[in-house]
Amino acid sequence: RTPSDPSRSPVSLLWRAMDSPEIPPSDRREERPPASLPLPAAFLEFLGENGLDPALYSKADTIPRYIRLKPGMESSVVTEIESELKCDLMRVSWLPDFYAIPPEIQIAGSKAYQQGKIYGIDAASGAAILALDVQSGDHVLDLCAAPGAKLCMLADMLGSSGSLTGVDVAKHRLAACRTMLQKYSLGDRSRLFVADGTSFSILPVNSNLGSMEAFVGIEDNGSIFSEWTSKRSWKDRQKSKKAKAAGSPHLPSTSEPELIYYGKDSGLVGLQKRYVLHPSTDAAACTSGYDKVLVDAECTHDGSIKHIQKFEFWGWKTLDRRVLNVERTGNLLHLQLGLLTNGFKLLKTGGSLVYSTCSLTVAQNENVVQQFLSKHPSAELLKINPADSWPCRSGGIQKTLRSRTSAAAGAGERRR
Repeated sequence: RTPSDPSRSPVSLLWRAMDSPEIPPSDRREERPPASLPLPAAFLEFLGENGLDPALYSKADTIPRYIRLKPGMESSVVTEIESELKCDLMRVSWLPDFYAIPPEIQIAGSKAYQQGKIYGIDAASGAAILALDVQSGDHVLDLCAAPGAKLCMLADMLGSSGSLTGVDVAKHRLAACRTMLQKYSLGDRSRLFVADGTSFSILPVNSNLGSMEAFVGIEDNGSIFSEWTSKRSWKDRQKSKKAKAAGSPHLPSTSEPELIYYGKDSGLVGLQKRYVLHPSTDAAACTSGYDKVLVDAECTHDGSIKHIQKFEFWGWKTLDRRVLNVERTGNLLHLQLGLLTNGFKLLKTGGSLVYSTCSLTVAQNENVVQQFLSKHPSAELLKINPADSWPCRSGGIQKTLRSRTSAAAGAGERRR
């Protein structure tokens, strides 16, 4: 596990968790106010079993919303947006281009949003992306891409070289990602796959250009990628009809990945589909895999105060089904470990990965990471250097973090 060992690589971990930056941990129990949400007994029991204080949810009406200003906008745009939204935009010092606004402010009807100047994104999500330290030229994989704000920020950081691959199991949610990338003119170097993140195995295109030269331009019964169009072929329309008839918006676990978008500079145009969509081997990933992987895993969302607040309107019985169901929680833990494991598998040697959730529970964060590390000696935890100036604290494992903004927890790892 020494950094000098060239046969191995790092992983970074960041848990998104709600915490108070003003009150030291030792003083919190006495000073915590009662929870303002009418939390049901079953959820209170869940919090107790996981050592979580219900008072966290008293902050539901005071947590700000966060927006990100598209990089390159002139400073005068901030004044214009403040005038339109009728509120101050408070710059987030540790997150470039992020601003906090009052929680009741809606941005969807604003010109700034409609014109693609701003989008909503949690500060904690921004922290996970900053931890990944994306550089121009990197090949980046977002293994749980929906609903798309993270993809937009990743594409911004990537710049004019490299590639961005987004994966999600829900086609309708990934379609929303496609819409966002197009709206903000950030999709040129991107490709989006409807796929199971625990088994997805398609490597970056540009990492294999040398071995692809023999395939470029060779006719293969119409299986050459032309420029992407929103018009679907008859075959694709029939496939979609069958999926709807089956009643599932998700890709069956046995299905092959479905490419629903690729940009003009994604490296696909002119290449054979059968080669580009070919699954990789472990050996190939070590040399031609992704430089950076983000695994912002599905979770119970108990650390997202705003998310839990929605159950007041959805009904607390829905919370029982979506969050507290024992079978679902067990399946989630299995899924989280599977996503982390596969994300690491797709890293090239020397590449790095960030694992994050919006759960406060140790079971979905530190325990998942500990299980993963016990099975992967080539993984090394990394210190997330930018976090020295972030509103966060150390997690239960050294070099993991718990954020104090809206909801986040995580860790960074490298393949050695």
